[in-house]
Amino acid sequence: MKNILHHLFEYKTLTKQEAEEVLIHITKGEYNEAQIIAFLTVFQMRSITVDELSGFRTALLKMGIPIDLSDYNCIDLCGTGGDTKNTFNISTLASFIVAGSGEMVSKHGNYSVSSFCGSSNVIEHLGYQFKDTENELKEDLERSGICFLHAPRFNPAMKNVASIRRNLGIRTFFNMLGPLVNPSQPKNQIVGVYDLELARLYNYVLQETETNYTIIHNIDGYDEIALTDKVKLISNNREEILTPHDLGFKLLAPEELYGGQSVEEAAKLFVKVLKGNGSEAQNSVCIANAGTGIHCLHPELSREDAMDRARVSLESGKAMNALNKLVQKEI
Repeated sequence: MKNILHHLFEYKTLTKQEAEEVLIHITKGEYNEAQIIAFLTVFQMRSITVDELSGFRTALLKMGIPIDLSDYNCIDLCGTGGDTKNTFNISTLASFIVAGSGEMVSKHGNYSVSSFCGSSNVIEHLGYQFKDTENELKEDLERSGICFLHAPRFNPAMKNVASIRRNLGIRTFFNMLGPLVNPSQPKNQIVGVYDLELARLYNYVLQETETNYTIIHNIDGYDEIALTDKVKLISNNREEILTPHDLGFKLLAPEELYGGQSVEEAAKLFVKVLKGNGSEAQNSVCIANAGTGIHCLHPELSREDAMDRARVSLESGKAMNALNKLVQKEI
């Protein structure tokens, strides 16, 4: 690690192979905490390169436990987190709305590092017991239209950096990697990112895969469609900037997306929205993200029709039913 750090401190970057190798050594616990913190700090001080991000991604996929859900046309809706906006769990709610619309969702998630409540926090609080076998996940998928892949279960090597990330309490390049290392490698993906530079990096990395994707960056810094400003969408073959009005919604104020101060508070809000009792703003932002997921799966649909499918899923109770089926109880 000393040689790598000297190399980086001289303002040099890593090749794809070097990035892959160093992250494998980190996840194997071959470096001490101070060395790992120094390494992480480098990427707080400068932008990560495409080769570095791609190499880190390859390392985590190699070290992880793969899950084969290739028989299903799954989609993942996942953000990087780290946008410091403290929104409620929009992408997770959108995932249940997509499942309620009749699609298959392989949702990748984790406990929160830089906010109050991550997707794993809220799902666990609502009674879901994390699964890690292919058969169990397929059963969840067939029963409810959604399965939940809790990241630490599938990348046990990450335990060597988990406490460091928690103690730092800030986003690191591991936030960038989360949406790229779903162990089921779904065919379709909605990826939310917290800045435009990262959106471009993701585009380069995902172009090397066979994924059908849409990258989302709200211009004012959210890693999801927030309806608080324009949103940049980057898909396999197109880029566009849309206003909330273009998507069929009103402009929202940031405070309307507040997520609470605890897991319990976040979970109550989560259920309230899925039961159809959310505010107009909460419903709108969930439908916007879910509709974008449905449109990613079905580009032959108009965006308006995709949003309508999402709205029906939420308002009919089908999205809530997907949650009840996943946790196998009435909430």
